[in-house]
Amino acid sequence: MRPFLSFAFLLVLAHHAHATEPKPLEFKFTFDKSACEEPFTGRVYVTFRTTRASPPTGLNWFKPEPGLAKDVKNWKPGEALVLDDKAIAFPSPLAELKPGKYFVCAVMDRDLGGTSFLASPGNVFSKAVQLELDPKTSGTIELKLDQVVKGREFKETDTVKLVEIESKLLTKFHGKPMQMRGGVVLPPSFAKEPERKYPVVYEVTGFGGNHFAAINAANRKAWNVGDTEMIWVVLDGNCRLGHHVFADSENNGPVGKALVEELIPQLEKLYRGSGVRFTTGHSSGGWSSLWLQVTYPDTFAGCWSTAPDPVDFRDFQLVNIYAKGVNIFTDPEGNRRPLARMSGKPVLFYKPFSDMEEYMGRGGQLGSFEAVFSPRGKDGKPRKLWNRKTGAVDPEVAKAWEKYDIRLVLERNWKTLGPKLAGKIHVFCGEEDTFYLDGPTRLFKESLANLKSDAVVELFPKRHHGNLVDAALRKRMNSEKADAVRKAGE
Repeated sequence: MRPFLSFAFLLVLAHHAHATEPKPLEFKFTFDKSACEEPFTGRVYVTFRTTRASPPTGLNWFKPEPGLAKDVKNWKPGEALVLDDKAIAFPSPLAELKPGKYFVCAVMDRDLGGTSFLASPGNVFSKAVQLELDPKTSGTIELKLDQVVKGREFKETDTVKLVEIESKLLTKFHGKPMQMRGGVVLPPSFAKEPERKYPVVYEVTGFGGNHFAAINAANRKAWNVGDTEMIWVVLDGNCRLGHHVFADSENNGPVGKALVEELIPQLEKLYRGSGVRFTTGHSSGGWSSLWLQVTYPDTFAGCWSTAPDPVDFRDFQLVNIYAKGVNIFTDPEGNRRPLARMSGKPVLFYKPFSDMEEYMGRGGQLGSFEAVFSPRGKDGKPRKLWNRKTGAVDPEVAKAWEKYDIRLVLERNWKTLGPKLAGKIHVFCGEEDTFYLDGPTRLFKESLANLKSDAVVELFPKRHHGNLVDAALRKRMNSEKADAVRKAGE
């Protein structure tokens, strides 16, 4: 009996060892019917963060956090879904995840109109839980998506108001109700002088910003423009594909037309606009403000654009997209192309940034450019400027981008636009811009000089994307706006 017992004992040990053998990391999800009643089709994510965030709000461009994603179809409430080493992984395969403690969160991107693929209103997510993870041994982690992202409430005050309208133009284009909105900052005299009319400044924020910045504008007394009181409006340029920059496009619809023909007339009727209006903005907002001025030269009396996104596509953040055989990932010598720098040292590069946006699926900065500038493809999505694997630029798509190249637009239409834009264009950029936007600004300045334009285009030594707009420049721009108001009244 002893040999038999020994053999049986060994079998038990072997079974136990097999049952407790470590398994590779994977995630099993279900979503609750209370959070989303309908079957879900779209992209699901799991994020790994070193700090708690429920839901996570996005990715750090300079140190992007790892994550997984999977596209699903008709995933039903209560039905199990597994994400493992076969899922889309960023920045590297799941097996290469550094072992350690992470706050883990799962998200369903319902893509209901918000910019963020993670934190847009209506998205469904799981509460973040801190776990010790090892991709080789952690086994199955179960998460339940039962939370819903809530939209931020705009809290009005006596001097900060929300204007929100349904745009008939955008509703018709998208086939569903679409809104346009702006945060309005009123001067102190507005309530005291009910017959008075005011010039209006329309500010477009940079990528990721929105009309909630009106609160900050009120705190800095943005209405006090030089020695003149003005109404200050911060516009919301966000859309599901990023920042629409108020340029009519095949993918985002007639957003510029909707602003000029729908939102502005209603807003200025409500808050007594005088008919004298200006545009301003920084970064993507800088491009937006310049585009609006050039596209609607009779609507706006002046533009003050700071650190605008590329205004000349011969230098699209170091890439001449029109050059034959150009590659967005590498230069002609085969060196990888940088996308951003700090203290003169490259800190972001096109290839990993492009890979990050592929993981995101939508709402990325580079993808946002394509949503505005590219034609719509047969699949209903913006056509891609470059091959996501090789980096090769599609010359047909690059050619289509010409109608949004502000330098080209001016050169081709200067006979008509030149007289209308006299004294209206002001563009400022740092010589050491973080995102290499000084390059296209220089080319833009040269082009305008050749056109004999009176446009003011200045580059500031030792200034970058973050420190360009200081108190002195803001004071100068405000003084120039005030002068423009006086000129308009002559």
